[in-house]
Amino acid sequence: MGWPTAKLGDVIETIMGQAPSGKDCNREGVGTPFVKVGEFGDERPVIKEWTIDPKKLAKRGDVLLCVVGATCGKINLGDDCAIGRSVAALRPLDGKITQHYLYYFMQGKVEDFREGAQGAAQTVISKVMIAAAIIPLPPIPEQKRIVALLDTVFADLEQTRAKTEQNLKNARELFESKKLSLFESLSNSSNLSPLPLVCENIFAGGDAPQKGLYSKEETEKFNIPIYANAVKNNGLYGFTDYSRANEPSITIAARGSGTGHIELRAEPFLPIVRLIVLTPNKELISLEYLKHALQTLDILRSGSAIPQLTVPMIKEYSIPVPNLKVQGRTVVELERLAVYIERVEAIYQEKLIAVDELKKSILQKAFSGELSDSAKQIQLNEVLV
Repeated sequence: MGWPTAKLGDVIETIMGQAPSGKDCNREGVGTPFVKVGEFGDERPVIKEWTIDPKKLAKRGDVLLCVVGATCGKINLGDDCAIGRSVAALRPLDGKITQHYLYYFMQGKVEDFREGAQGAAQTVISKVMIAAAIIPLPPIPEQKRIVALLDTVFADLEQTRAKTEQNLKNARELFESKKLSLFESLSNSSNLSPLPLVCENIFAGGDAPQKGLYSKEETEKFNIPIYANAVKNNGLYGFTDYSRANEPSITIAARGSGTGHIELRAEPFLPIVRLIVLTPNKELISLEYLKHALQTLDILRSGSAIPQLTVPMIKEYSIPVPNLKVQGRTVVELERLAVYIERVEAIYQEKLIAVDELKKSILQKAFSGELSDSAKQIQLNEVLV
C-alpha cells in the first residue's frame, strides 16, 4: 500500500538489560521486579524475582526481547521491572509507533533475528541488529486497525491450537485407556504371576566400561550396543565388544528424568548404570506382551515421580499371564490400535504446523498492507476445515 518505512532504531529506544549482583536479588518480593528470559510468559512476564539494586529498567509500554541464548528472539509485552542481560526493552517513541504494532512486527522478525544473530559461544541479537531492522510505518490509526485485526485472527488461531492439542492428548490417552482396559480384563480371566516366575533373569546394569574398552561410534571391534538410563536416542551410550544381556529383553530406566521408560531390546547388549533388564521365559511369556504388561504397572506409569527404581521393587510386581495364543492376540490388537493412533497424531501434528505457518503468513500480509477481513477468514478456513 505504499506505506513509508523506517529503521527500527529511528522509532524506538532500545534498552539493553544488565543483571544486578545475585546478593541483591530475592524471591520475597523486596524491591523492584526483576525479569530474565526465564520469566517470559505467554504474553507478559511472570514475576518470580525482585532486586534491591535495579540496573536497567523496562516499562509496561515496552516490548521485551530475549537477545541471548537458546531462547533468543522470544518476545513479551513489557512490564515495570528491571531487566537482566538476556533481555532488551524496545520502547516506542511517542507518535511514531504503538506498542502492540511493534509487538506483532517483532513476532514476524524472530526468524530473521535468529538467523543473523552474532556470537561465537552463543546466539546474540545485538543493539545494532535491532536498530537496522526496517519497519513499515502506516499512520497510527492504521496501526491500530492492523492490531485489532491481528488480535482477532490470533485469538481464533490460539483457539484452534488449543483444540488440536487437546485432541492430540485425547488420542494418546485413548491408547493408554484401551491398554489398561485390556489388561484389567486379562487380570480377571488369567492368573497373576510374579515377574520373577515368568522371567529367566531380572538384573541391573553395572558401571560403564572404562576408557579404551568402548567407543561412542560403532566400529568393527566395538559393535555391541551399550544402553543406559536415558530416553534420548533410546538410551544408547556407545558400543563395546561384550554383552551381559544375550537374549531379547526389556529394559526399564531406573533413575533420572526418564525413570520408568521401557524399551524392547532384540539384540545382545550391555546395560550400565543400574538400567534394569528383564529377560522373559519364552515358554511362558512373549517379549512384546511383557513390554505392554509392564507399561500398565502403576510404578512405571507414574514415571519421573519416582526418583529411583530397583530390582527388588520390580520383582514385587505381578502381571496377568494368559496362554501364549491370548498374549499374541492382545499384542496384535494393541499394535493395530497404536498404528491408528499414530495416524491420528500425524494429522493433528500437521494441523499444528499449519497453524504456525498461517501465523507467519498473516503477519507477512499484515505488514505489507495485504491483510483484510475477507482474506483473514479465507486463510483461517484452510486450517479450520
